[in-house]
This record gives sequence, C-alpha cells and structure tokens, in this order.
Amino acid sequence: MVLEESFVLSNGVSIPKLGLGTWFIDDGKAPEAVRQAVRLGYRHFDTAQAYGNERGVGEGVRTAGVAREELFVTTKLAAEAKDRATAAAAIDESLRKAGLDDFDLMLIHSPQPWANWREGSYAEGNREAWEALEDAYRAGKLRAIGVANFEEADLQNLEAEDVRPMVNQLLVHVGNTPEQLIRHCRDKGILVEAYSPVAHGAILDDPRVAGMAERYGVSVAQLCIRYDLQLETLPLPKTANPDHMRQNSELDFEISDEDMDTLRGYDAVDYGSYAAFPVFSGK
Repeated sequence: MVLEESFVLSNGVSIPKLGLGTWFIDDGKAPEAVRQAVRLGYRHFDTAQAYGNERGVGEGVRTAGVAREELFVTTKLAAEAKDRATAAAAIDESLRKAGLDDFDLMLIHSPQPWANWREGSYAEGNREAWEALEDAYRAGKLRAIGVANFEEADLQNLEAEDVRPMVNQLLVHVGNTPEQLIRHCRDKGILVEAYSPVAHGAILDDPRVAGMAERYGVSVAQLCIRYDLQLETLPLPKTANPDHMRQNSELDFEISDEDMDTLRGYDAVDYGSYAAFPVFSGK
C-alpha cells in the first residue's frame, strides 16, 4: 500500500511516498482536511507560506491523534525572500504559525519572485535564502531542505554550498513531463516531488487519458498519480474531500511500459483560467 511506503532522502531522512497537497485549501478548513487524511493513513502534508494555511495545517497535525514524529510536514519559503535575514525571519514565522517545533522539509518555493517568474537568475538571492535554510537545518528546525521549480542552472548555482538540495518539487503530470530535469535531479541524488499530478484538474476531462484509465479500471486521477510514482517521483495530489483522498491512495496496479511511453508523449494540457498562475504559464 503506497501510504505505507517511503523514499529515503540523501541525508537519510525517510519521506512518505504519497503526500497531501494543500494549495487552495482554506486555512480554516485545513485542520479537518489533515485530520481526515490521517484517519485514512496519510502521513505526509505539503503547505507553503504562499498558501496562507500553515496555521491550519499545523493545527491539523497537532490535533490528528498521531504522534508528531509519525507525520511528515513540508512548507516552502516565500519566493520573494531572497536575502538571508528575511529568509531566516520567515522560517521562524512559519514555525510559529504552524505551532510546530520543526518542519520535516522546507523548500525555496521558486528561483524567482512570482512577479518575475522565469525572468532573471536571482543567483545571489537564492544562495542567501539557501544559507538561511542551511542555518535552520543545522539548528534542528528543519530535518531536510530543498527547492521547488528549480531548473538545472538554478540547481547548479547551489552546488558549492555545504548542504545540497535534497528535494526539487516540480510540476510533473501527464502532458508535462520534464524528463531531462528529472534525470538531472536523480543523478544528483535529489528526489523530485510532483505537484499538481492531475494538472490542477485540467487532465480529468482528457478523453485519451480517460480511455486508458477505463482499461485499467481506475479513475483518471488514480492513473495520473500512478504515472508520477512510476516516474520515481513523489506525487502530491491536492484535495479536501475524504472520498478523493481515499481513491487517490488506492494505487495497487501498474501501468505497462507501453502505456507509460504513451503518457510521456502526450502534449501540453489547457489549464484554462489557471494558466494565469506562473507555474502553469508555460514560460
């Protein structure tokens, strides 16, 4: 059962193979979403400063009736925090909001501020933000550290640092499979986490994917999440619906090599109104 399986990060920390994403889950609804997920067997929760729900996720973790050490909690440093002092203060503020003594993983959310997505390198700012994460890691506030949305050049910028990124969280789904970047991360010992495995819902009505899912006797969401797992990435499907949580974790099937190749070859999806978000913008 995937909820009982884990990857091991480069520093030896174990991370559950399937996580619950919380983007667009309101702070007030996040505690119950986390508690419901824990009841179903989830042990991995992903939030961010930008999501505005760290407080709610933290409350859910603290009131889930499961020992803190059994749960894995990830948050992300705001993309705009590009100096060491600002980043250090933001890390402490996230811990305060969540009401936790530590996070299991913290990521730099983006190599550029969202207003300048994929424009400029911000190399020095990313090194300063990374050094703040390193400081918190050494202080025991963070059990692991990494990045999100980093391309190869962004990762290379951090290679001289004392601690290397352990995770790179990327947009990975049927219709958007950055295979070269995934291989680069694997070669560097960096685990790729796959956010929006169902393309923020855009893939659910794709007749090609629906037809394949029907052949396997599963939902489109299940097929897409299984696809990410077979890419050896860690999927983070987002939902506050317990029925969807349960279904998303029922992945006891295997996609054939031929069908994996077919899914890899699918072209970009139409994100609709969500294309306005930088991560879906296609830049």
